[in-house]
Amino acid sequence: MYFNRAISQFVEKTAHDFKAILVTGARQVGKSTMLKEIYPKRRYITFDDPLILEQAKTEPGLFFRNNRVPLVLDEVQYIQELFPYIKMECDNKKEKDLFALTGSQSFQLMKNVSESLAGRVAIFELAGLSMREIRNDSFNKPFVPTEEYVSQRENEKLHYDRDIWYYIHRGSYPALYESEGMDWQTFYASYVQTYISRDINDLLKIKDNIKFIRFLTVLAARTGQMLNYAKLAEHADITLSTAKEWTSVLEASGIVYILQPYANSALTRAIKTPKIYFRDTGLACYLTKHRTAELASNGALAGALFETFVISEVLKSFSNAGMDYRMYVSYYRGKDKNREAEIDLIIEDEDTIYPVEIKMSANPRLDMTSAFDILDKVKGKKRGQGTVLCMYENPLWLNERNIALPIEYI
Repeated sequence: MYFNRAISQFVEKTAHDFKAILVTGARQVGKSTMLKEIYPKRRYITFDDPLILEQAKTEPGLFFRNNRVPLVLDEVQYIQELFPYIKMECDNKKEKDLFALTGSQSFQLMKNVSESLAGRVAIFELAGLSMREIRNDSFNKPFVPTEEYVSQRENEKLHYDRDIWYYIHRGSYPALYESEGMDWQTFYASYVQTYISRDINDLLKIKDNIKFIRFLTVLAARTGQMLNYAKLAEHADITLSTAKEWTSVLEASGIVYILQPYANSALTRAIKTPKIYFRDTGLACYLTKHRTAELASNGALAGALFETFVISEVLKSFSNAGMDYRMYVSYYRGKDKNREAEIDLIIEDEDTIYPVEIKMSANPRLDMTSAFDILDKVKGKKRGQGTVLCMYENPLWLNERNIALPIEYI
């Protein structure tokens, strides 16, 4: 079963203007599957194959004599030796759309791309399946909660066929939805051991896999919280520098996302510590031993998992529309009028900032928006419509400036 990937339309359109495209993302999110769908007749080569990998490394010039462009090259983070030759192929030919590349977004891969293919390659990030993709929803606009957006979404509201906790617990990897018989426990056990351990080891050469998995578990238990490297290091029994290095690699590999605090000189009491989120709630549930959706929905991490799911869906709405979500999203936490105040998500679109509160509640209240007026201090920006994303069934205006929206409106 193939899920239509929302970003594919932007990949196809952009490919006509560049010599190469690169699709990055975590393992198993469907990068190569999407490119095979876009280029069904193009030769596909994966560097997971040790024989092909060896030839590409030892005889990169010969490789392109045996494999003529256009090509789909999978897992190119393994073949840094090939990048100068990819550049030469691009420069020696007038045609566009010569290479479709995939790779986990490792430091080395992006370094090779920036050094060899600058100006020649368009880069896209593919995440796990969004709820829009799972439910075959054609709506593909980024979540910027304007009145216009809400009006459009009312006409095309996303409908879940199961309780939301089924999806939060199940996760977003396509393999889990391609077959109803795919066992959740087996999939994630294999994912942690085979994909994460192998890919991370390629980058870090970790000698103690058990310690790294313990670190992953500690990190998963802190999804949705501020990123405290000292606490991570203490609980995982590793050094502070190791905790920072491992977290950076997990972010680059698409396993976690670090949400930066909103920066503005007017907010003098803002905390400058970022927050960390797992990109896949199913993986977070597996690592924290929430074996069923019921356990996840009733456990101590329920609120954090719900927030993680919502943040992930918002990020996907941007990346699937061909936009870099890092340019649009942040959060706020600080002191205002001698009180702690937090805004879970701030979405910035041109000169307007939209505050968003995320609540695992079916009873939205106006006081949930009490921190939003902090953004009125920001000079040169307008505060847009405030939103409470929650479990209420229908849109509900809380006052003239703030609305409660069901998460189905993302």
